[in-house]
Amino acid sequence: MPEETITLRVDRYRPEQEDEPTAQTYEVPYNEDWVVLDALNHIKDQMDGSLSYRWSCRMGVCGSCGMMINGEAKLTCATFLRDYFPGEITVAPLDNFPVVRDLIIDMDDFMEKLVAVKPWIIRDEEKPIAEGEYLQSPEELADYKQFSQCINCMLCYAACPVYGPETDFIGPAALALAHRYNLDSRDEGNEERKEAVASEAGIWNCTFVGECSEVCPKHVDPAAAIQRTKVATTGDWFKSFLIPGRKK
Repeated sequence: MPEETITLRVDRYRPEQEDEPTAQTYEVPYNEDWVVLDALNHIKDQMDGSLSYRWSCRMGVCGSCGMMINGEAKLTCATFLRDYFPGEITVAPLDNFPVVRDLIIDMDDFMEKLVAVKPWIIRDEEKPIAEGEYLQSPEELADYKQFSQCINCMLCYAACPVYGPETDFIGPAALALAHRYNLDSRDEGNEERKEAVASEAGIWNCTFVGECSEVCPKHVDPAAAIQRTKVATTGDWFKSFLIPGRKK
């Protein structure tokens, strides 16, 4: 009995020989337990060693294997061939990013915007190490835990209708991480982040379509983080006029 196969139509871009991406078709063995990443690895190992893409853990943890699968932003390590068989699967680099080669995107813009929101613990004054760690209750951890699950897979940026045309927009993942640290009981950096977060390129550029939360593989819900930050920022603005001496 002939082995069943499935067709993958993969975007190729080799800047040394092409001016723009082209599509290349591969017939790969169909296994209902395979994910799209398995099929790409089969192509790389058995059919075309020149195919370039990122991956690392194959467990939905590293976030590096995000691509557009039939037009949807997904982790290829969590997208099964059986969900598309016997149809064709198109594989393309994530939308809204420059393409370096084949399925590899340039993430420099995101990394710069991530640093802009200072996603780390900020203290006005550090206590001596001898006094021990900063303790948290389970309730304090629960306040921000959901927003700490981001794996920087960039799916939310590929799905965001604002990030593509508005190149200054900080974007959902970075803003969600800013919210995560603002909620952390150990952190005192809210004011330092506000310059970037509350700017026109920050939370106010979000149109609350919610696609970022729809595609998030870790259910971080960046759309909710952004809207909650809008509410908190607006509240702080009003309080700055009502409470003398409060920072605006």
